[in-house]
Amino acid sequence: MKIIRYSDAQGRIHLGVQHANGTTTRLEGDLFGSRRDTGEKAEIGKLLAPLVPADIVCIGLNYRRHAEEGNQAIPEYPVVFMKTSSTCTNPGDPIVLPRKLRSDAVDYECELAVVIGKPCHNVSKADALQYVLGYMCANDVSARDWQIKKGGSQWCRGKTFATFAPLGPCLVTADEIPNPNALQIKTVLNGQTMQDWNTNDMIFDVPTLIEFLSGSTLLSPGTVILTGTPHGVGAARKPPVFLQGGDTVTIEIEKIGALTNPVIEEKV
Repeated sequence: MKIIRYSDAQGRIHLGVQHANGTTTRLEGDLFGSRRDTGEKAEIGKLLAPLVPADIVCIGLNYRRHAEEGNQAIPEYPVVFMKTSSTCTNPGDPIVLPRKLRSDAVDYECELAVVIGKPCHNVSKADALQYVLGYMCANDVSARDWQIKKGGSQWCRGKTFATFAPLGPCLVTADEIPNPNALQIKTVLNGQTMQDWNTNDMIFDVPTLIEFLSGSTLLSPGTVILTGTPHGVGAARKPPVFLQGGDTVTIEIEKIGALTNPVIEEKV
Protein backbone atom coordinates (compact mmCIF):
# COMPACT_ATOMS: atom_id res chain seq x y z
CA MET A 1 0.00 0.00 0.00
CA LYS A 2 1.18 3.51 -0.86
CA ILE A 3 0.04 5.85 1.89
CA ILE A 4 0.07 9.63 1.66
CA ARG A 5 -0.78 12.38 4.15
CA TYR A 6 -2.51 15.49 2.88
CA SER A 7 -4.58 18.49 3.86
CA ASP A 8 -7.90 19.29 2.22
CA ALA A 9 -9.29 22.68 1.22
CA GLN A 10 -10.39 23.31 4.83
CA GLY A 11 -6.94 22.52 6.18
CA ARG A 12 -7.98 19.22 7.72
CA ILE A 13 -5.29 16.53 7.62
CA HIS A 14 -6.07 13.05 6.27
CA LEU A 15 -4.35 9.88 5.18
CA GLY A 16 -4.89 8.53 1.69
CA VAL A 17 -4.04 5.45 -0.31
CA GLN A 18 -2.67 5.75 -3.83
CA HIS A 19 -3.92 3.12 -6.26
CA ALA A 20 -2.19 1.69 -9.30
CA ASN A 21 -4.74 3.34 -11.60
CA GLY A 22 -3.63 6.79 -10.44
CA THR A 23 -6.56 7.52 -8.12
CA THR A 24 -6.27 8.30 -4.40
CA THR A 25 -8.90 7.47 -1.80
CA ARG A 26 -9.22 8.60 1.79
CA LEU A 27 -7.80 6.25 4.41
CA GLU A 28 -9.51 6.11 7.78
CA GLY A 29 -7.73 5.12 10.97
CA ASP A 30 -4.27 5.29 12.47
CA LEU A 31 -1.03 5.10 10.49
CA PHE A 32 0.40 2.87 13.24
CA GLY A 33 -2.77 0.91 13.91
CA SER A 34 -5.79 -0.30 11.99
CA ARG A 35 -6.64 1.46 8.74
CA ARG A 36 -9.60 1.23 6.38
CA ASP A 37 -9.85 2.43 2.80
CA THR A 38 -13.12 4.39 2.68
CA GLY A 39 -13.24 4.31 -1.11
CA GLU A 40 -14.00 8.04 -1.06
CA LYS A 41 -12.00 10.21 -3.46
CA ALA A 42 -9.25 12.08 -1.63
CA GLU A 43 -9.67 15.84 -2.03
CA ILE A 44 -6.00 16.77 -1.88
CA GLY A 45 -5.29 20.43 -1.23
CA LYS A 46 -1.63 19.95 -0.30
CA LEU A 47 0.59 16.89 -0.13
CA LEU A 48 2.39 16.54 3.21
CA ALA A 49 5.25 14.40 4.44
CA PRO A 50 3.77 10.96 5.16
CA LEU A 51 4.27 11.45 8.91
CA VAL A 52 5.72 13.78 11.52
CA PRO A 53 8.74 11.79 12.73
CA ALA A 54 9.09 10.86 16.38
CA ASP A 55 12.86 10.94 15.87
CA ILE A 56 15.14 11.06 12.85
CA VAL A 57 18.14 8.77 13.28
CA CYS A 58 20.72 8.98 10.51
CA ILE A 59 23.59 6.82 9.31
CA GLY A 60 26.71 8.29 7.73
CA LEU A 61 29.23 6.62 5.42
CA ASN A 62 26.98 3.63 4.78
CA TYR A 63 27.70 3.05 1.08
CA ARG A 64 31.06 1.62 0.06
CA ARG A 65 31.50 3.82 -2.99
CA HIS A 66 30.52 6.92 -1.00
CA ALA A 67 33.14 6.17 1.65
CA GLU A 68 35.70 5.68 -1.10
CA GLU A 69 34.88 8.96 -2.85
CA GLY A 70 35.53 10.81 0.41
CA ASN A 71 38.71 8.83 1.13
CA GLN A 72 37.10 7.51 4.32
CA ALA A 73 37.82 4.14 5.89
CA ILE A 74 34.98 1.61 5.90
CA PRO A 75 33.49 2.00 9.41
CA GLU A 76 33.55 -0.90 11.86
CA TYR A 77 30.23 0.17 13.36
CA PRO A 78 27.43 2.31 11.90
CA VAL A 79 28.14 6.04 12.07
CA VAL A 80 25.12 7.55 13.84
CA PHE A 81 23.90 11.14 14.03
CA MET A 82 20.52 12.80 14.50
CA LYS A 83 18.30 15.32 12.80
CA THR A 84 15.57 17.15 14.70
CA SER A 85 11.98 16.35 13.75
CA SER A 86 11.55 20.04 12.87
CA THR A 87 13.79 19.55 9.82
CA CYS A 88 11.02 17.46 8.21
CA THR A 89 9.86 19.01 4.92
CA ASN A 90 6.88 18.26 2.71
CA PRO A 91 7.12 17.16 -0.91
CA GLY A 92 7.10 20.25 -3.09
CA ASP A 93 8.04 22.63 -0.28
CA PRO A 94 11.33 24.51 -0.65
CA ILE A 95 14.69 23.55 0.76
CA VAL A 96 15.86 26.82 2.31
CA LEU A 97 19.55 27.69 2.07
CA PRO A 98 20.68 29.14 5.44
CA ARG A 99 21.56 32.82 5.43
CA LYS A 100 21.34 33.79 9.12
CA LEU A 101 24.00 31.16 9.84
CA ARG A 102 25.20 31.29 6.27
CA SER A 103 26.20 28.25 4.28
CA ASP A 104 27.41 28.26 0.71
CA ALA A 105 28.05 24.51 0.73
CA VAL A 106 24.60 22.92 0.97
CA ASP A 107 24.58 19.41 -0.50
CA TYR A 108 21.96 16.86 -1.56
CA GLU A 109 21.92 13.23 -0.38
CA CYS A 110 19.40 10.69 -1.67
CA GLU A 111 18.52 8.20 1.06
CA LEU A 112 16.14 5.36 1.75
CA ALA A 113 14.07 6.22 4.84
CA VAL A 114 12.87 3.38 7.07
CA VAL A 115 9.84 4.01 9.30
CA ILE A 116 9.55 2.00 12.51
CA GLY A 117 5.98 0.86 13.11
CA LYS A 118 5.98 -0.49 16.68
CA PRO A 119 8.17 -0.26 19.79
CA CYS A 120 11.56 -1.66 18.84
CA HIS A 121 14.05 -2.64 21.56
CA ASN A 122 16.90 -5.17 21.44
CA VAL A 123 15.60 -6.60 18.16
CA SER A 124 17.57 -9.27 16.35
CA LYS A 125 18.65 -8.89 12.74
CA ALA A 126 16.49 -11.92 11.86
CA ASP A 127 13.36 -10.22 13.23
CA ALA A 128 14.20 -6.63 12.36
CA LEU A 129 12.02 -6.16 9.28
CA GLN A 130 8.94 -7.18 11.29
CA TYR A 131 9.23 -3.80 13.04
CA VAL A 132 9.21 -1.76 9.82
CA LEU A 133 5.99 0.03 8.90
CA GLY A 134 7.30 1.12 5.53
CA TYR A 135 9.73 3.10 3.42
CA MET A 136 10.01 6.61 1.97
CA CYS A 137 12.36 8.72 -0.10
CA ALA A 138 14.46 11.18 1.88
CA ASN A 139 16.94 13.93 1.15
CA ASP A 140 19.55 14.31 3.89
CA VAL A 141 20.32 17.92 3.04
CA SER A 142 23.70 18.85 4.52
CA ALA A 143 25.56 22.14 4.99
CA ARG A 144 29.08 20.78 4.51
CA ASP A 145 30.88 23.83 5.96
CA TRP A 146 28.89 23.64 9.19
CA GLN A 147 29.07 19.84 9.22
CA ILE A 148 32.84 19.64 8.86
CA LYS A 149 34.57 22.93 9.73
CA LYS A 150 32.22 24.92 11.96
CA GLY A 151 30.20 22.27 13.79
CA GLY A 152 32.45 21.66 16.77
CA SER A 153 33.44 18.19 15.52
CA GLN A 154 29.77 17.11 15.51
CA TRP A 155 27.65 16.74 12.36
CA CYS A 156 24.35 17.86 13.86
CA ARG A 157 24.75 21.61 13.24
CA GLY A 158 25.22 21.12 9.52
CA LYS A 159 22.37 18.62 9.31
CA THR A 160 19.61 20.31 11.31
CA PHE A 161 18.84 23.59 9.58
CA ALA A 162 15.15 24.14 8.87
CA THR A 163 13.85 22.19 5.82
CA PHE A 164 16.88 19.85 5.73
CA ALA A 165 14.88 16.59 5.77
CA PRO A 166 12.40 16.34 2.89
CA LEU A 167 10.39 13.11 3.20
CA GLY A 168 7.89 11.43 0.88
CA PRO A 169 6.17 11.52 -1.48
CA CYS A 170 4.45 8.50 0.08
CA LEU A 171 5.07 5.72 2.56
CA VAL A 172 5.18 2.31 0.92
CA THR A 173 4.24 -0.39 3.40
CA ALA A 174 6.82 -3.04 4.14
CA ASP A 175 4.86 -5.86 2.52
CA GLU A 176 5.45 -4.25 -0.89
CA ILE A 177 9.23 -4.07 -0.40
CA PRO A 178 10.35 -7.41 1.05
CA ASN A 179 14.03 -6.58 0.40
CA PRO A 180 14.94 -2.93 1.02
CA ASN A 181 18.52 -3.66 -0.03
CA ALA A 182 17.72 -4.21 -3.69
CA LEU A 183 16.41 -0.80 -4.79
CA GLN A 184 17.69 1.67 -7.37
CA ILE A 185 18.21 5.09 -5.79
CA LYS A 186 19.11 8.38 -7.45
CA THR A 187 19.32 12.17 -7.19
CA VAL A 188 18.39 14.37 -10.12
CA LEU A 189 19.44 18.04 -9.92
CA ASN A 190 17.93 20.38 -12.49
CA GLY A 191 17.34 17.44 -14.80
CA GLN A 192 20.87 16.03 -14.44
CA THR A 193 21.41 12.71 -12.68
CA MET A 194 23.96 13.20 -9.89
CA GLN A 195 23.62 9.96 -7.93
CA ASP A 196 22.44 6.66 -9.42
CA TRP A 197 23.18 3.46 -7.52
CA ASN A 198 21.56 0.64 -5.57
CA THR A 199 20.85 0.06 -1.90
CA ASN A 200 22.70 -3.26 -2.17
CA ASP A 201 25.90 -1.21 -1.74
CA MET A 202 25.09 -0.44 1.91
CA ILE A 203 27.88 -1.43 4.29
CA PHE A 204 25.28 -2.16 6.99
CA ASP A 205 21.99 -3.36 5.52
CA VAL A 206 18.60 -2.35 6.90
CA PRO A 207 18.16 -5.34 9.27
CA THR A 208 21.67 -4.81 10.64
CA LEU A 209 20.96 -1.12 11.24
CA ILE A 210 17.73 -1.87 13.11
CA GLU A 211 19.48 -4.47 15.28
CA PHE A 212 22.28 -2.00 16.07
CA LEU A 213 20.07 1.05 16.66
CA SER A 214 17.62 -0.85 18.89
CA GLY A 215 20.41 -2.32 21.01
CA SER A 216 19.74 -1.20 24.61
CA THR A 217 17.72 1.59 22.96
CA LEU A 218 14.00 2.09 22.38
CA LEU A 219 12.98 3.09 18.87
CA SER A 220 9.43 4.46 19.16
CA PRO A 221 6.77 4.08 16.46
CA GLY A 222 7.34 6.88 13.98
CA THR A 223 11.11 6.79 14.27
CA VAL A 224 12.61 7.47 10.85
CA ILE A 225 15.98 5.94 10.01
CA LEU A 226 17.92 7.57 7.17
CA THR A 227 20.17 4.81 5.89
CA GLY A 228 22.98 6.70 4.15
CA THR A 229 23.70 7.98 0.66
CA PRO A 230 25.55 6.54 -2.33
CA HIS A 231 28.46 8.17 -4.13
CA GLY A 232 27.98 11.25 -6.28
CA VAL A 233 27.40 13.89 -3.61
CA GLY A 234 28.15 17.47 -4.57
CA ALA A 235 31.01 17.90 -2.11
CA ALA A 236 33.00 15.08 -3.75
CA ARG A 237 32.76 16.47 -7.27
CA LYS A 238 35.52 18.45 -8.94
CA PRO A 239 34.60 21.24 -8.81
CA PRO A 240 32.05 20.79 -5.99
CA VAL A 241 28.38 21.17 -6.89
CA PHE A 242 26.28 22.74 -4.13
CA LEU A 243 22.62 23.71 -4.12
CA GLN A 244 21.74 27.19 -5.35
CA GLY A 245 18.57 29.26 -5.17
CA GLY A 246 16.38 28.35 -8.14
CA ASP A 247 17.50 24.71 -8.27
CA THR A 248 15.12 21.77 -8.25
CA VAL A 249 16.23 18.51 -6.67
CA THR A 250 14.47 15.14 -6.97
CA ILE A 251 15.11 11.93 -5.04
CA GLU A 252 13.91 8.79 -6.82
CA ILE A 253 13.74 5.30 -5.32
CA GLU A 254 12.51 2.20 -7.09
CA LYS A 255 9.05 1.04 -5.90
CA ILE A 256 8.51 4.24 -3.91
CA GLY A 257 8.46 7.21 -6.28
CA ALA A 258 9.97 10.66 -6.68
CA LEU A 259 10.37 13.36 -4.03
CA THR A 260 10.89 16.81 -5.56
CA ASN A 261 11.74 20.09 -3.82
CA PRO A 262 12.70 23.52 -5.15
CA VAL A 263 15.58 25.39 -3.54
CA ILE A 264 15.39 28.99 -2.28
CA GLU A 265 17.52 31.30 -0.15
CA GLU A 266 16.49 32.17 3.40
CA LYS A 267 15.19 35.70 3.80
CA VAL A 268 16.81 37.46 6.73
